[in-house]
Amino acid sequence: MFSKKMRTRGLAASVAVLALGLAACSSGGDGDDNSTDGGDSGSENIKVGFSQLGAESGWRTANTESVKASLTAENGIDLTFVDAQQKQENQIKALRDFIDQGVDVIAFSPVVETGWDEVLQEIKDAEIPVVLVDRTVDTTVEDPYVTWIGADFKQEGTTAGEWVKENAPDAKIFELQGTLGSGAQVDREEGFDAVVGAENIVGKASGNFTRAEGKAAMEAALQAYPDMTLVFAHNDDMGLGAIEAIEAAGKVPGKDIQIVTVDGVRDGLQALKDGKFNYVVECNPVFGDQILDAIKKVDAGEDVPKETIVVDQAFDQTITQETIDGRKY
Repeated sequence: MFSKKMRTRGLAASVAVLALGLAACSSGGDGDDNSTDGGDSGSENIKVGFSQLGAESGWRTANTESVKASLTAENGIDLTFVDAQQKQENQIKALRDFIDQGVDVIAFSPVVETGWDEVLQEIKDAEIPVVLVDRTVDTTVEDPYVTWIGADFKQEGTTAGEWVKENAPDAKIFELQGTLGSGAQVDREEGFDAVVGAENIVGKASGNFTRAEGKAAMEAALQAYPDMTLVFAHNDDMGLGAIEAIEAAGKVPGKDIQIVTVDGVRDGLQALKDGKFNYVVECNPVFGDQILDAIKKVDAGEDVPKETIVVDQAFDQTITQETIDGRKY
């Protein structure tokens, strides 16, 4: 278990003062998305560095809002938040900056699974505990994180596949993948493909979890696979982009081409209610309170579970408008 035996508040405060002095010398920054939410330098708040992978979707925006709403000075946290803009090199730089700042806990949602060995070893050598959020890592570093909190991506893919197998067993499926190499993409694909069978999938392409790229990938797929009858999109935003492409091609989403997605953001569920999506597997982004609880326990040296699974639901076209309007994201 990580602890603060080797790291004192005095050292962290000195580093913070130095960083503030340097920032003052270079005022008039470039307006990036980094932010600090903390109290005065003499506080006993837990210094947390959080690196979010980006803002590629409505889900990610809701997750960020949940994190920022929970990791506040009022809740005992001095937060430094960095948006990596979906670039691993930005995220690695942020993690190294957190080390230099002497934070008590590092939390991050990795852009992709691999390529973290060096920086994770540096964090471990600095004896800073890591709370992994949402996505996973594949690394040779022993015990690279204390705890992970997120959804069961493979089960999400499995749940989507089970609906397709029961409701559209003869479907010719195009799979609209997320960011290649990310935990969500790898695990959702594995879970879904294992249920529906590779022989029923006519093609695959990445939409990088964004609406615009999902639309572009779908436009190309409609040309390449004209016999497709169903799309499995790894998130709602790509599915919403697919709707635009399908309608532009003169087809009816939800009927001519069925759409199954993962996330459960309000726009996605509205598309479900409107009959343009056929099934949505939830991936709940609002678990900032669980992240806060884990960080406090980790900082105190308490035992925490290695994994915490965020509970998800699934929705079909019987969803009510009241349910959609009541969503927090």
